[in-house]
Amino acid sequence: MGAPLELIHELDSSIAHSTDQRRSAMLRHLTDLFLVGSDQYSEDEIDLIDDVFVRLVGTIEQSSRALLSIRLGPVPVAPPKILRALACDDAIEVASPVLTQAARLDTATLIECARTKNQEHLLAISRRKTLPEELTDVLVERGDQQVVLSTAKNAGARFSGKGFEILVYRSRGDNALTSCVGLRSDLPPQLLEQLLAAASEKVRTALVAEREYAKAEIERVVGEVADRIQTEVLNQPLSYATAQILVESMHQAGLLTAGKLQEFASTGRFEEMVAALSLMSNVPTAVIEQHMRDTRAESLLVLAKAIGLSWETTRSIMMLAAKRYRRSANGVDQAMAAFHRLRQTTAQQILDFHRMPTARAARRH
Repeated sequence: MGAPLELIHELDSSIAHSTDQRRSAMLRHLTDLFLVGSDQYSEDEIDLIDDVFVRLVGTIEQSSRALLSIRLGPVPVAPPKILRALACDDAIEVASPVLTQAARLDTATLIECARTKNQEHLLAISRRKTLPEELTDVLVERGDQQVVLSTAKNAGARFSGKGFEILVYRSRGDNALTSCVGLRSDLPPQLLEQLLAAASEKVRTALVAEREYAKAEIERVVGEVADRIQTEVLNQPLSYATAQILVESMHQAGLLTAGKLQEFASTGRFEEMVAALSLMSNVPTAVIEQHMRDTRAESLLVLAKAIGLSWETTRSIMMLAAKRYRRSANGVDQAMAAFHRLRQTTAQQILDFHRMPTARAARRH
């Protein structure tokens, strides 16, 4: 990293004495440098690059800032200070790519923008992959109808009780918003009753019918999952059939999370854990069970790293395996260093090598 850092220091020292055109060129060069080596920089180095980005962005024209935002917005490890500066830019062309995409942009900055910026900024925020309750509270209270509708449509948005009350209130006289809010599965029943009571007869009839259809569709999907698993598990231990039906249904509903794995571990639900890891890794349950039985930690570490689990979740899985097979858990924590050294791309390559041919074919489809 010596040469890049020397260049960064050189850029930093020459910013004040450069023309607008020269500063824009330096910004492009620095962006290229960061994107090529982003996975190799230490936090201190990223912090230095971040400071230079912030100094540069305050001296360049809007078009260059917008290009920087487009390039940094999708990058998971983009420097946080420049993300904040771009997100808070008054020009929506600059702010939008970061407000919509930047995973590293902190919630506090998003809330500040939602409280102080214009409706275009709020609309960009409403399109993020996930929206926590404290952010949607601001969006549905301050946003115009387009922002509120976009937020209500977002499957990754979570609403507080207050947020849902505002949504129901703002749905009055707005058929599109009424329909959208009424179809959210997380809408509390008492608020659904209020929503239906205020809706027009046409919207109310359509909404009741759509919710009944959605319920029937969920039951159909769960039934199809059960039928498919019943066929797939003919050659597997009978004890996993029920567990697979459960975890596949949870997956369909978006409930199969790392938190759920830890719950399986803490409650000793071994079959559900094996079935969940099988689904998440596309590896047969027999192979997962073999990994759980293995006295060496390497196979479980590779599996967990490949599917993106944290050390905390991985540790809970290893503790469950130790309890299941009456092994000492003393060595579990010693595996932490090996887990953190292991790269996810390497783990995925190892997992691909060990997958059954049928599993590889299924993954391609």
